[in-house]
This record gives sequence, structure tokens and C-alpha cells, in this order.
Amino acid sequence: MQIFNHFGTYLLFLKRMISRPEKLSVYWERTMLEMKNIGVGSLAIVAIIAVFQGAVTTLQIAYQLVSPLVANPVIGSIVSDSSMLELAPTITCLVLAGKVGSHIASEIGTMKVSEQIDALEIMGINSRAFVASPKIIAGVVMFPCLIIISIFLSNVGGIFAGYASGILTPDEFIQGARESFLPFNLAFSLIKAFVYAFIITSVSSYHGYKTEGGALEVGSSSTKAVVYSAVLILFSDYLLTQLLL
Repeated sequence: MQIFNHFGTYLLFLKRMISRPEKLSVYWERTMLEMKNIGVGSLAIVAIIAVFQGAVTTLQIAYQLVSPLVANPVIGSIVSDSSMLELAPTITCLVLAGKVGSHIASEIGTMKVSEQIDALEIMGINSRAFVASPKIIAGVVMFPCLIIISIFLSNVGGIFAGYASGILTPDEFIQGARESFLPFNLAFSLIKAFVYAFIITSVSSYHGYKTEGGALEVGSSSTKAVVYSAVLILFSDYLLTQLLL
């Protein structure tokens, strides 16, 4: 029953957030700042994850497909498609749920327990829209950009690992990636990125906004935000795959 209670309260949070939005000029500066924090601030961890993700996947695929009957470009095609369809969007967003989600929940939770949100309400500002909307907009814009970078660096990592280990040449890897490339795979990856971005930012904003108490409760809200976001990402991953593939 607690899950349904949270779900209903979460929907009411979103409804009240969009029912009385502030002027766009109010959001502009905050949205630009959030785009910098979410996008640029997460670039380093995304790059590290993507490179090693592609490298490890290449080595594991090569280990499983060692056979004179399997052409080397097949390894490149499998690594490229795996990175695009699943590894880059899902694994990267699970990590971002921990980094971005906990930051959003703790920031809004601190505003709530320090009565800054109450002050916004007294001034007649829709506090839900003011604190959550810029983060959601920034996430929806920047997550797809991070996923595209992750896909590219995953392939770079795969090329490097294949060349360094002597499994396949860069030309063979690129040949396999080109032969198996489908535009819909990239579109599917970006659809995932949009959905995951909304889940992470909105769920984290909700848990931060519902924080009551002090510093201990802020930490608890951050943990809940990460856990709920991760579970919803995995559930939506299955749902999107079932519906679109």
C-alpha cells in the first residue's frame, strides 16, 4: 500500500507543478545552471564508464566468439549494437541516478527543512514548479546528449581494447559497426534517455520536496530517490523494450 500511496502523491506533485507554472524568464537562469550541473558536471564520470564499458564488452564478446567460423567484424557489430541499445542508456543512467538523483533530492530536501520552500509559498510562488521544473527540463535536454557521448566513447573503448589485445583491427571493428547500424537503434536509445531523465529528475525532486525533519531525513530522502529511480529505470527499460522492439 505504501507504494500506491507514494505513486498517487507523486502524480499530485507533478499535477501541482504544471498547473500554475511561473514565467519562462524565471526559469531561464536556473535551467541554464542546472544544465551545466547535470550535463557538464556528469561528463567525466560518463566518459570513464563508457570507455571501460566498451573495452570490457569487446574483450568478453571476443572471448565467447573465438572461432575461425566467426568473422572479426561481428565483434564490432555486437559491441556497437549492445552499447546503443542497452549499455549506454541504461547503465549510464543508473549511475546518473546515484549522482544526479541524490544531488537533486538532497538540495531540495535541504531547502525544505530550512524553510526556504515555505518562504517561496508565502511570496505566492509555486514552489514545486520553481524548484523542480528547471531540473526536469535540464535533465530531459542533457541526458540524451550524455547518452550520445557515451555511445561514441563506448565504441572508442571497444576499438582501443580490440587493437591493444590484438583481437581485431580498428578497421574491422568499424566495418562491423557500420554494417549492423540501424537508425531506429539510435532513436530507441534516445527515447530511453528522455524517459530515464524524466524519471530521475522528477522522482528525486518529489522525494526532496517531501522531506520532513532535519539532516538525517535529508539523507534518507536522497537514498529513497536513488532506489526508486533505479527500480523505475529497470521497469521502464523492460516496458520500452517490450513495446518498441
